[in-house]
Amino acid sequence: MAAGMTGLGKRDKGKSAVRTCSGSKKDEEEKGEEMGVLKIGGVDCRSLAEQFGTPLYVYDEGRIAEQARAAVENFRSEKFETEVAYASKAFSSKALFRLLSGEGLGLDVVSGGELYGAMEAGVDMKRVYFHGNNKSNEEIEMGLEAGVGYFVVDNVMEVDRLVSAAGGAGKKAKALLRINPGISAHTHEYIMTSKPDSKFGIYIENRAQIEQVMDILDADENIELAGFHSHIGSQIVEAESFEKALGTMIGFLADIKASRGVDGFELSIGGGFGIKYVEEDRPVPLGQMCASLVRYAEEALEKSDVTISKLITEPGRAVVGEAGYTLYTIGDMKKSGDKNYIFVDGGMSDNIRPALYSAEYTCALAEKLTEKPAASYCIAGKNCESGDVLIADAKLPEAKTGDLLVVYSTGAYGYSMASNYNRLGRPAVVFVRDGKARLVIRRETYADQYSLEV
Repeated sequence: MAAGMTGLGKRDKGKSAVRTCSGSKKDEEEKGEEMGVLKIGGVDCRSLAEQFGTPLYVYDEGRIAEQARAAVENFRSEKFETEVAYASKAFSSKALFRLLSGEGLGLDVVSGGELYGAMEAGVDMKRVYFHGNNKSNEEIEMGLEAGVGYFVVDNVMEVDRLVSAAGGAGKKAKALLRINPGISAHTHEYIMTSKPDSKFGIYIENRAQIEQVMDILDADENIELAGFHSHIGSQIVEAESFEKALGTMIGFLADIKASRGVDGFELSIGGGFGIKYVEEDRPVPLGQMCASLVRYAEEALEKSDVTISKLITEPGRAVVGEAGYTLYTIGDMKKSGDKNYIFVDGGMSDNIRPALYSAEYTCALAEKLTEKPAASYCIAGKNCESGDVLIADAKLPEAKTGDLLVVYSTGAYGYSMASNYNRLGRPAVVFVRDGKARLVIRRETYADQYSLEV
């Protein structure tokens, strides 16, 4: 997270990555922040707001590239192939897909819409992993026609539909069966995906269903069972949960080897790596996490006398989260009871996470970074909901109407979960790098919102 961060904040940064890239702060940014003005990618926030308006999603393009490189450079082994696939549900755009493809990442998609964006961006379809617990027949056919490399299959019914569609179209693809390893991760219940009763995958103890899927795919000539996939949740900041899940999955592979005499599968350990939202967060840096998981896998495989042909990971939030900022303009202010309210020109329509599962963020007045906090404010949006509160208690310098407020680490699940509630248009998205800003997604207009009506 950018230096000069003031306001709600309580946590220290984690350790540096094993192999580091160039620093994410440039000289001109440091100079700007010393003068109390936030710069992103070398561009000051006032200039961005004047050119593109607010609310505005701003991405530090250089920082995204750094995170991508840290993942790729550290997720390597001499004992098996490795691949880093970006989880596009965190934020998807053609510009981002092109950027990450250029940095050597594959892509994880969960819908026909995300797949369409990847196709439009020219992503190598062989490096696309098509997820989803309820893919429609149209989406399956779309993926087969596009030539996606992998279908991550969730259940027996999906496997039957995939086999039928592939046979009818004469298309071939690989499949990874999603296994629920039953690992409890320390995260919010809504983003915990590996409880025994989770909607995702087949529970690891349900061997009858797993064997059924394997039998179906073993008998099919079009869909190859390449391996298995697991994912335990999101915004997980410690390595232990991932290591436990990895150990469980390697033990599962050992059982498969013993029972069926098959070895050398591909294994995806998913993503869910946490980022720094507030000062108390101490996430393991992405590069360090990738390196430690590869080492752990190598050791666990050797102990279990199991081999894999490829290890796959799927970071999303960890690639783009801290590279993203949301700029708002402060409108009206008032005191209500004991609360000092700041109203901004966006809210839960552009960041649903605080309302959805009490996600915490850090904010600052973008042009008063060197000023000391003067009061505690409740940062509320303009949506017609009492729960439209972005940050409940932000300690900030004296705020005034027209000031720019920046919320940090909004690069993941901001735009991708944005809505038109109250007919508010979704904000524009801008990429900044080396002192230059470029519009990636234009602001949604009133006409855009009504354009689908017939």
